[in-house]
Amino acid sequence: MRWALVKVCLAVTTMVVAAFAVPLGLVVREMASDRAFSNAERQAATIGPTLSITTDPLQLRKAVESTQMGAARRMAVHVPAVAGAAAVDIGGPGESGAGWAGAQAVAETRGYGRGMTTSVPGGGSALLQPTALGSGDIAVIEIYVPESEVSNGVTTAWLVLAGVGLALIVGSVAVADRLGARLVRPAERLADAAHRLGEGKLGARVSEEGPKELRSAAVAFNSMADQVVELLASERELAADLSHRLRTPLTVLRLNAASLGEGPAAEQTRAAVEQLEREVDTIIRTAREQRPTAAQGFSGGGCDASEVIRERMDFWSALAEDEGREVRLAGVDRVVRIPVARPELAAALDAMLGNVFRHTPEGTPFAVDVHDATDAVIVLVSDAGPGIVDPDAALRRGNDGGRDGSTGLGLDIVRRVAESTGGDVRLGRSVLGGTEVRVWIALDGRTRGGSAGARGRRGGRRKRSR
Repeated sequence: MRWALVKVCLAVTTMVVAAFAVPLGLVVREMASDRAFSNAERQAATIGPTLSITTDPLQLRKAVESTQMGAARRMAVHVPAVAGAAAVDIGGPGESGAGWAGAQAVAETRGYGRGMTTSVPGGGSALLQPTALGSGDIAVIEIYVPESEVSNGVTTAWLVLAGVGLALIVGSVAVADRLGARLVRPAERLADAAHRLGEGKLGARVSEEGPKELRSAAVAFNSMADQVVELLASERELAADLSHRLRTPLTVLRLNAASLGEGPAAEQTRAAVEQLEREVDTIIRTAREQRPTAAQGFSGGGCDASEVIRERMDFWSALAEDEGREVRLAGVDRVVRIPVARPELAAALDAMLGNVFRHTPEGTPFAVDVHDATDAVIVLVSDAGPGIVDPDAALRRGNDGGRDGSTGLGLDIVRRVAESTGGDVRLGRSVLGGTEVRVWIALDGRTRGGSAGARGRRGGRRKRSR
């Protein structure tokens, strides 16, 4: 495309230059010729007054030699026989004064009574100008115009025109090449980015440069690539989250299998549950490793947090009773609306309570408290277990906080639920002596600032102390 544009521009410019330069060169040549013959006519007119006064050969010779053309031996005066006197030829290339055009041309000029131009053998031209004498006869003034004077400056002008035309052609080719590059390079970059994206390189993007249309195409391509990344991330995140939710029934199966006692059937059941847990963990890790780093938000309407927590606690309380765990639930006796979809809140609660059952010994008590503040809802999940070695590391996705058998995805699910509302998640030491997971769910959708966070933490401590 680039070279095609250059070729088209070259052909068009060449035709334009030829259309203007050739006629202009001819005009220059005609102007040089007109200038030479106009000068010859002026020189011929200078001898006219002398011929109107006298036809004396001596006086005429002096008058001819006093002119520029006469001094250069380029003027001749042909006077016919007057009152019985012989015809006189003065000047010319030789002593005879015969002139350059010849007697026939002089006679034709005298007969026609008007000036004429004729070519001279050997090169050049002769201007024949008739002049009336006092006796009524016609004298002819002849001026020799050499070829060098007729073409004086023509060659230089033609060279200048050729140079200007060549410069125009070269300049137009250079401009066309730059314009072609400006058009082609963004298109090539866009095509290359599309190929790389098609090969699975999701980071392929194109710079938004070039003409307006190509910039719009680049913006649309980048937006499409971002949406592809987001869709893939959502798909992988959904696969990881759904797989993680399978761990809740797997926990129940593991606990039930542990109570089966001894025997081949019990061992096979426990082996199958362990194998299933390993497969689920593999799915979670695979989805997590392939997940892009861009955070994904949550969609959907809100729900009643108290209702969801009561429902999930009914499920987990049965397991807690089997393991001899003491359970305390507070703050769920009234409606608490939060901007989180019901399935997402249920998944977050299952992740936190599943961690309690998975990482604390049997018989360890735990508690779930809900605090309804003005601008936020705080959900506290506390236990009396050994706690988390590194709370900050546990909140980072892909880190288990020092616990064996963890994919590090459960707390990440909780964190994303909180951050989707503008809140956050913090780990600390609970009043029971173990781990406390505090989930701050903002009600106004604004990200918490430093002062708001401090107020939330102080409020949480006061309510726990009460």
